[in-house]
Amino acid sequence: MAKRAESRSTGGDPGKQVEASRSALPGGKPAVPAPPTEALALFQRAMEALQRHAYREASTAFEAIIMGYPQERGLLDRARVYLELCARESARRPPAPKTIEERLTAATAALNNDDNAGAEELARSVLGDDPKHDLALYLLAAVFARRGATADALDFLGRAIAQSPEASAQARTDDDFTSLHEEDAFWTLTEPPIVPAAMRRRRARG
Repeated sequence: MAKRAESRSTGGDPGKQVEASRSALPGGKPAVPAPPTEALALFQRAMEALQRHAYREASTAFEAIIMGYPQERGLLDRARVYLELCARESARRPPAPKTIEERLTAATAALNNDDNAGAEELARSVLGDDPKHDLALYLLAAVFARRGATADALDFLGRAIAQSPEASAQARTDDDFTSLHEEDAFWTLTEPPIVPAAMRRRRARG
């Protein structure tokens, strides 16, 4: 009698019985399959970009989820919400600095506001256009010195001083390089440049 009742409840179709058993959780709730691994990885990258305030990068990733995984309703709903958030924040933010001067000004402001990551990103973008720009090299040296990355800080500072020797005097009194004060290489690197005697005499006559 029990077997007949079970057959009637599923229409007597054994295939439907198997499907029903696979799609049901304890308590009678249907099981919801997890989103594909690729979709979850893409969503994670989008959220990381959003947390960095990289709204364009985040928007691209959220749009890829919406276009590539239309069947993942739960993931799609969240992606649409965050995509709207990216649009609002992008509209609220000032336009990104474009010229080298604008980016250097923004990088300096970021460093003054303790935004080391923002200062690094802007300074590196300047080096992408001008690999020997002294101020961009100097700012990167300051960023790495703040982080305690001694080798990188000395490398960028040395490159900055090679382009602009007067940067050595600024570095000696710059609080951003306090972490390097115990390094002999720092003091050697920032020693005042030796001016030839003939040049000193010409300056004195001038």
